[in-house]
Amino acid sequence: MKNINSIISRNVQSIEISGIRKFFNKVAKYPDAISLTLGQPDFNVPEKIKEAMINAINENKTTYTSNAGIIELRKEISSYLKTQHINYNENEICITIGGSEGLMDIFAALIDPSDKVLVPTPAYPAYESCVKLLGGNVVNYNLKEDFSIGFEELEKLIVQEKPKVMVLSYPSNPTGAILSKEDNDKLHKIISENEIIVVSDEMYSALYFEKEYYSIAQFDDIKDKVIVVGGFSKMFSMTGLRIGYVCATEEFMNSIMKVHQYNVSCAPSIVQYGAYEGLKNCMEDVECMKKEFIKRRDYLYDRLIKIGFESNIPMGAFYMFPSIKKFNLKSEDFCERLLKEAGVAAVPGLAFGVGGEGYVRISYAYSMEQLKEACDRIENFVKNL
Repeated sequence: MKNINSIISRNVQSIEISGIRKFFNKVAKYPDAISLTLGQPDFNVPEKIKEAMINAINENKTTYTSNAGIIELRKEISSYLKTQHINYNENEICITIGGSEGLMDIFAALIDPSDKVLVPTPAYPAYESCVKLLGGNVVNYNLKEDFSIGFEELEKLIVQEKPKVMVLSYPSNPTGAILSKEDNDKLHKIISENEIIVVSDEMYSALYFEKEYYSIAQFDDIKDKVIVVGGFSKMFSMTGLRIGYVCATEEFMNSIMKVHQYNVSCAPSIVQYGAYEGLKNCMEDVECMKKEFIKRRDYLYDRLIKIGFESNIPMGAFYMFPSIKKFNLKSEDFCERLLKEAGVAAVPGLAFGVGGEGYVRISYAYSMEQLKEACDRIENFVKNL
């Protein structure tokens, strides 16, 4: 056998295992540690969704569905999106195995080797990894201190680098930032005036803490330049059930569907029926979960500020991204010591790209009791730094 590196794809060798998972895996060595690492709600799947999936099994709805997914669910997604002023019909929606598959399908349909893709930093690490897997070139655009878009730099990069694709991620993992109306309007102008496709990851759109939701997909005049990724992992606490969706105009969808078809054929049938039930009859569960996340956010934010951290208050998702720059430690060193010395696991900001250095991500998708104990431990840890 040759040297394994001469056999494995260079594109695969160019990426690393997710820094989120890498740090989560370390927690197993510390049985008494409190892990605030994963973006996984600690709520159960709503009972009606469970019943719908069980009924689907009992009714033998376990065969292939159409590649795009069952029509009932696609129509219901279309109706749901209209409540956010986003217009896609059932033929412009494809059900995927989580948002992750949706992202990969989109990138595979769009990216040729050496194509440039604008990716925010800090951001969910899968964007950069997917682009690199396909041989594309990542061009980072930096976010401002409040994790909004730095438009001056963005416009320069679009002119200088001439990227094919731009990734947009609001509400944001890891920062909890959202897209304001002002920024949405500015972004609309830029997209209108340039030849660029926007991939908007809106997985956390249901966990949005302001009254009005803003998305680049709300502008019908640039609909042919926007592709949306959404899903139910966070919305209905269905992380392990792997169900998401992609929205795009027919021209894009025809190509995305090719990748989806040969990759997975279709999303799991029974989970599609569960998500359909969720959209019809479980939105109250989502509201209850959102209210609880807001309580946890407020508690965590107040405690961290009192302890001495600097942080923006998240307006969506369930992450806080406090600065650790004042402690003069790299994010990996800070999190290593926090785990070993205080028994609390958070994710180093560097796991979310170069723009994440100097921060840590804390998930508040955990019980209030765990958050209180974790904050007590963090407070003692910081006192001894």
